[in-house]
Amino acid sequence: MTRPPQERALVAGPAGTIETAIEHPAVFPADGVSEGVRGIALVCHPHPLFGGTMDNKVVTTLARAFVELGCVALRPNFRGVGASEGAHDHGEGETEDMLAVIGYARERFGEAPLALAGFSFGGYVQTRVAQRAPPERMVLVGVAAGDLGERSYDTPDAPAGTLVIHGELDETVPLARVLDWARPQDLPVVVIPGADHFFHRRLHHIRDQVKRAWH
Repeated sequence: MTRPPQERALVAGPAGTIETAIEHPAVFPADGVSEGVRGIALVCHPHPLFGGTMDNKVVTTLARAFVELGCVALRPNFRGVGASEGAHDHGEGETEDMLAVIGYARERFGEAPLALAGFSFGGYVQTRVAQRAPPERMVLVGVAAGDLGERSYDTPDAPAGTLVIHGELDETVPLARVLDWARPQDLPVVVIPGADHFFHRRLHHIRDQVKRAWH
């Protein structure tokens, strides 16, 4: 049986329900549990106060890459977005919510290896999540780090082996900010030439980098 359209679930969180899209890698049996799941991938979207949602193209590209690797991919909406309850909490409450989604995924899909992925503000949140739920794999795209003018991010260090992807021409999170964050960690950064923050016309590079790293 081929994989059906994505499923949507309402996950219980500290501030109310968390709307979550779930994509399955292959077979979706009647009991609602994916068979042969190689991992659980939690993918976080960009800043909710600037139009970020779980349907962002970078986020869906990350999710599809992990689905193609055999993982079940979960894309939650942060607080106050879509059907998710609560209000934006600058990463604090969002971290707690993502831990709740991981708990939901563990109950439903078992103890498969955890992958954390995030874009922009979502990457910042995932570095916080990783401190309390260490992943086996992690990918950060356009991760928010350092002083960005109106906002500043004290982004935690990423786990060893994290795949960091950034656009050469990122106007929202300048490449220099991410290099300043990565340098003390001796953490390599994959720079996509000509790419802006949203990777217009270059989304395929994100998919290819993830699949190449963990195929």
